[in-house]
Amino acid sequence: MATAQSLRFQDEPQVDPHRESSGIDWATVALPDAWADRIDWTHLPDLKRVARTLLGRAHRPVQLPADLPGRELIPKYVLQEFHNLPNGNYSKSFSRGYAQGFDRVMLGSLTQGRQRVAAALRGAQCALDLGCGAGRQAAALRDAGVADVWGLDPSPYLLQYAARAHERINWIQGVAENTGLADGQFDAVAVCFVFHEIPPHYLRRALLELARITRPGARLAVLEPSPVQWQQGYRWLWRHYGWRGLYFRALAQRAHEPFADAWHRQDFTALLAEVGFTVREEETSCPFRFFLAERTQ
Repeated sequence: MATAQSLRFQDEPQVDPHRESSGIDWATVALPDAWADRIDWTHLPDLKRVARTLLGRAHRPVQLPADLPGRELIPKYVLQEFHNLPNGNYSKSFSRGYAQGFDRVMLGSLTQGRQRVAAALRGAQCALDLGCGAGRQAAALRDAGVADVWGLDPSPYLLQYAARAHERINWIQGVAENTGLADGQFDAVAVCFVFHEIPPHYLRRALLELARITRPGARLAVLEPSPVQWQQGYRWLWRHYGWRGLYFRALAQRAHEPFADAWHRQDFTALLAEVGFTVREEETSCPFRFFLAERTQ
């Protein structure tokens, strides 16, 4: 089986994959304002720029403040205005709005989705929430009885929100393909709405990284957007899922997800098998696709 260290890409930050945690207290660290935090809401050009992004009519590369902690750890593919957010998840104001509003946009369905992931990993001793965002999946793991929970995300702004909202969780900055965590550290990993935001070659590296940081027998629970609302037409969705199917179809079409099409075209079960994970459970509905896999090699 290939090793995580054997794959390198030109725009990947050259960081020691076994680096220790920076020790940053994300709840209290002072984060710099991004341009999106300095918007003048009375200035017409600012309003036009924000409106064009929110409506999905224009997307620009994310601009990181020069003094942002861990700036060197963030690869270029992450620096996009995902979900039509001005400056993506790299500002205090819009990251906070995303953290507070995303569950509403998903009609509350993610609460049940996170609970399903947590239930699948119940009994684990040490679990990672990969791409933890605002920290709700990590909190669900903690509430399910996992004693040692870690949350990893590239955005300092989301990490700060998560650290302030949820206690007794270890928060660390990193990306899926370069976590900086120890070999065999985890016996469970949760991935909630992350893999569809990773380009295919980085996804393969991320899975190799998961194989590195998990123990034999470790469980991997993955919740991602379903291909159903991405690929099926409105008539089919109305017939099978009613108005919710139409809603999630419209949402999939409007949200900026540059790698989602590639994600839906991949054979994820085969990719997992390549790095030593065997799928034990899979379900596709609307709006989610769920996988439960075990590291068998």
